[in-house]
Amino acid sequence: MSDSEKTLPNRSDLITPEGEQALRDEYDFLWRKERPKVTQEVSDAAKLGDRSENAEYIYGKRRLRQIDSRVRFLLKRIEHVTVVDRIPADTSKVFFGAWIELEDLNGELYRYRIVGADEIDLPRGYISIDAPLARGLMGKSLDDEVVVTLPKGKVSYDVVSVTYQRPDWDTGPSAAGQPAWVK
Repeated sequence: MSDSEKTLPNRSDLITPEGEQALRDEYDFLWRKERPKVTQEVSDAAKLGDRSENAEYIYGKRRLRQIDSRVRFLLKRIEHVTVVDRIPADTSKVFFGAWIELEDLNGELYRYRIVGADEIDLPRGYISIDAPLARGLMGKSLDDEVVVTLPKGKVSYDVVSVTYQRPDWDTGPSAAGQPAWVK
């Protein structure tokens, strides 16, 4: 393995600026709002007496462990991701962060964005760069045909559009300013 190969990030460690911000927002929410609130609830429940039969106390302690676990994960993840914040030199080709429209042989249109593993949002068409479809699309240009092997078998698509600016059709919760992790 050459030195340049050692320095390249794992594909799963790539993230868009919006994805990184979502991780940071979730961390801030959990650490600054949710954890203090749950800590206070546990403290209040502890004052009620016997902790072994106190459902609020037991649930609160469990929730604190979940929050702490997620906070540790988020801190490590934020530290290890590589933010891709530049548009590629050749915007006519599909690379990380691209919004793509594909057409199948039946004329059906499919819309996707290639994002990092932390940003997958299937209802919005956000697919991981590690997904078979995304791997098959890498480097393809407008009007190129791509044949990928999916769980349902081999599928052929034509690349109808490639853009690096948010298209009008991407109107999901994150596009409207609602963090993906808020339910």
